[in-house]
Amino acid sequence: MIETVIVVLHLLVAIALVGLVLMQQGKGAEAGASFGAGASGTVFGSQGSGNFLSRITAILATVFFVTSLGLAYYASHKADAAIEAGLPSPALQVEQAAPAPVLDEDVPVLEQDVVPSDVPETLGEEVPPAVE
Repeated sequence: MIETVIVVLHLLVAIALVGLVLMQQGKGAEAGASFGAGASGTVFGSQGSGNFLSRITAILATVFFVTSLGLAYYASHKADAAIEAGLPSPALQVEQAAPAPVLDEDVPVLEQDVVPSDVPETLGEEVPPAVE
C-alpha cells in the first residue's frame, strides 16, 4: 500500500518538476544581460537569490530524490524477501533452449571445395595437397 502511494507521488512530482522547469526563464534571458548591463554578473544572477518558482523547483527536486530512495529501499527489501523465501533470483533464471538441428544445407561450402561435375576425375588428382 505504501509503495503504491510513493509511486503515485513520485510520478506527480516528476510531472510537476518538468512543468516548472519548462516555465522558468534562464538567468541570462534578458536582452540587456547579453550586453553586460544590469546585475547579470552578480553571484546569484540578475534575479537575486531565487524567486518562488526556483524555490518550489528545489523543493520538488528534493521530494523526487527522497521518493527515488524510498522506491529503491522497497525494491531491495522485496528482493531480499524473495531470496529468503527460497525463490531463485529473476536475474539468474535463464531458460535453456534446445539447440537447433544443423542441416547440411545450413553449412556453408567454400567454392574451392566444390568440384564441378563436368571436370574429369583425374584432374582433381593432379592438384597438389594444401599446405597446412
